[in-house]
Amino acid sequence: MKKNNVFRMIRTGFAATLISLSIAGYGQQTTELSDPEVASVAVVANQIDIEYALIALRISKNAEVVNFAQTMANDHKVVIAQAVALAKKLKVTPQTNTLTKSLLAEAETVKKQLLAKKGKSFDLLYINNEVKYHKAVIAAVETVLIPETENAELKLLLQNVLPALIIHLSHAEMLQKLISK
Repeated sequence: MKKNNVFRMIRTGFAATLISLSIAGYGQQTTELSDPEVASVAVVANQIDIEYALIALRISKNAEVVNFAQTMANDHKVVIAQAVALAKKLKVTPQTNTLTKSLLAEAETVKKQLLAKKGKSFDLLYINNEVKYHKAVIAAVETVLIPETENAELKLLLQNVLPALIIHLSHAEMLQKLISK
């Protein structure tokens, strides 16, 4: 086996272990991802957060939570548009994989939990989930998606999105502290 392939297998295994240990409950990656699979994960992860935000916009009465949810919906729609435009340019069709399936399955569970709550308990669940979700997505982008991406333009898109995800996490953590009082 070539040295590069061995290194890639070790890196992927390490990333999978890191993700499974640090983000229990969200997708666990154990195989290498092709660029079409990376594109799928990127689109699905953004779409899931839009769906969570839309639920928050319907249920929450807290102005801070509503503002945060609107930001999530708007920002993640922009990322999806960028990813779709790049996929069209590159003539790449996002390909479903075990990570996207895992993310979607977990999202269904979370959406059911969110829809069962009201008032402050909803706000807490939504914001706690946003903190957990953004930590998971940031870890996946840093340790799996960017390293697994071969196309320079797709890699650049992922790298450019990372600072916004970190800002989202920071905002969610701030709201978490505010709402928990």
